[in-house]
Amino acid sequence: MHPSWKPIVERAYGALDPQYRDFLESSTEYFPEKALMFNAFSLPLEKTKYILFGQDPYPRRESAIGYAFIDGKVDKLFSRKGLAKEVNRATSLRNFMKMCLLLEGKLAKDLGQSAIARADKSNLIETVGELKDNFLREGVLLLNMGLVFTEKSKSRYHVKMWRPFMQSLLTQLQNREIELILFGNISKEIERFDNALTLHRMEHPYNISFIHNKTAHKLFKPMALLKKF
Repeated sequence: MHPSWKPIVERAYGALDPQYRDFLESSTEYFPEKALMFNAFSLPLEKTKYILFGQDPYPRRESAIGYAFIDGKVDKLFSRKGLAKEVNRATSLRNFMKMCLLLEGKLAKDLGQSAIARADKSNLIETVGELKDNFLREGVLLLNMGLVFTEKSKSRYHVKMWRPFMQSLLTQLQNREIELILFGNISKEIERFDNALTLHRMEHPYNISFIHNKTAHKLFKPMALLKKF
């Protein structure tokens, strides 16, 4: 966690139910573990322009590294056949990548693997770590609504238990020029809170329609998230 976030995160953490805090501080059953839980806040507060909200961590310990939308198990983004196998299996990441390739002019009507394989990717990043770095470079803080995972049946429970944290966090950011990027049902969660921050709502990238979403295009095109810098 960057020091600039420490007082805000500590205050938000204090809003959690005391028994749930006890669970977080004593249990080893969840992931990402405590050392990674607040990784999203590595982006300095003064450089944060957006908060992109995910639902909860990936349901695999090696994948959940504390950044929403970034799968720690994925390395390479591309292969000689198009998108790398791990990316192609991850529906949300696959559709997000196709949208970015479309915005870069690397794809047109054909969004298939062969079209991606033929595209000139010499000026594009190669790994999911570089994608994370590009998000951060553009001031996008990658935060899940629930910061820990235990089992799929308890996902909603953890999101519910982290709700006071998120409400406190957003309340403390009211006077800052930070905008929120909301995928799918995340909008409903955030709209529970009374906040005046600008919201960018769109369907979840799991839906293939996300690839052509005009709101997503307007927001993400200037970021050039697949470009090498």
